Amino acid sequence: MLDKAHCHVNTSHHSEEFKKSMKNRLNRIEGQIRGINRMIQEDVYCDDILNQMAAVQSALISAGERLLDAHIKSCVVEQIQDGQLDVLEELMTTIRRLIR
Repeated sequence: MLDKAHCHVNTSHHSEEFKKSMKNRLNRIEGQIRGINRMIQEDVYCDDILNQMAAVQSALISAGERLLDAHIKSCVVEQIQDGQLDVLEELMTTIRRLIR
């Protein structure tokens, strides 16, 4: 689970469990991308490659949602409690980028 973060400008501190979970997710995604590259080199049917690309996009979105959730519950809450309300504009900018 996520430890209470001590967020400062452009830093955060997550629990070792959270970092390990994110690392495992990103390693799987990296493996999927290497697999797609191999598929292209081996002239695999385009539809099969596109399906793998869709799976990678979905996995990235899921990882991003998990990180966003942790960010809101830790860094954003902490900064709001400290009176740093500009974090809300930063959060909205980030969300806008994620939903494009």
